Amino acid sequence: MFQRLLICTSLSDGLQRLVHFVPSLASGGIEHITFLHVLPVDGRGIPRVDEAKVQQVKEQLSVAKADLPSGVEVEVEVQAGRTDERIAAVAKANQIDLIVLGSESRSLLTEKLFGSTAVALCQSSLSPVLILRPQLISVYTVEELDLRCRHLLRYFLMPYDGGKAAEYLLAQVKKYAERRPPSSLQECLLFHVIEDSDRIEKLLLENRIKEAEARLATAKTDLESTGLQVNTKIVLGEPIPETLKAALEYDITAIATASATMGKFAEWSGPSFTGELIRRSWHPILFFPPVQ
Repeated sequence: MFQRLLICTSLSDGLQRLVHFVPSLASGGIEHITFLHVLPVDGRGIPRVDEAKVQQVKEQLSVAKADLPSGVEVEVEVQAGRTDERIAAVAKANQIDLIVLGSESRSLLTEKLFGSTAVALCQSSLSPVLILRPQLISVYTVEELDLRCRHLLRYFLMPYDGGKAAEYLLAQVKKYAERRPPSSLQECLLFHVIEDSDRIEKLLLENRIKEAEARLATAKTDLESTGLQVNTKIVLGEPIPETLKAALEYDITAIATASATMGKFAEWSGPSFTGELIRRSWHPILFFPPVQ
């Protein structure tokens, strides 16, 4: 599905542990991995880079180059500057098709006040972004992390309501699924939440359910044409809580989503669905950016 990976690590987010799991990642079809660490630059006076620190980090991450599986390449980049800008530049230079980074859960207000590399990257990236929770990566045992790396992109939960973002997400997953290796993506759950309310008449609710069933059936057929196993589910309730609940109940490896407003000014009047998933989900979030 994805073949060229960019793993961005702060060296305190747990993602630096992935240097020991290159063969596990490669088993899912990954052929090229770039590990990136971005050093902060002192903004006072002439920017200076600590060359000794650069060399130290390169040596730490270069462990990933030992005993590589046949056909797999690994590069290590240590750069200085603004994190989201350096990630975007390295991704473009190395023709990356998936960026992996860690991001702690936070509120929209905290994000607006102090910023978020994940959100900034989702706004500007041309490549899909996989967001992991550092707290989880840090506490996995070696055996657990090995299994997680092997199954990193095996089963997607895809929120699907038939809207523009949902149709774009469907098209993107289908595109990548059509050229996936056998050991990569295997299954998808198309998940639709109908917002329930005591004010909605029974007949109107029944019609909404029938319309949702028809949309899901069409989307299922479309995805199944790639050889994927596709399941569908309709529930009543609030979209964010129900989606997070479904992520716990089903054996998914990531929630796949897309948005045109996540992290932008429009979120002040109403947080985007994708933005809230990224802030609240403990499951990995695979974000497909809109066409720039």
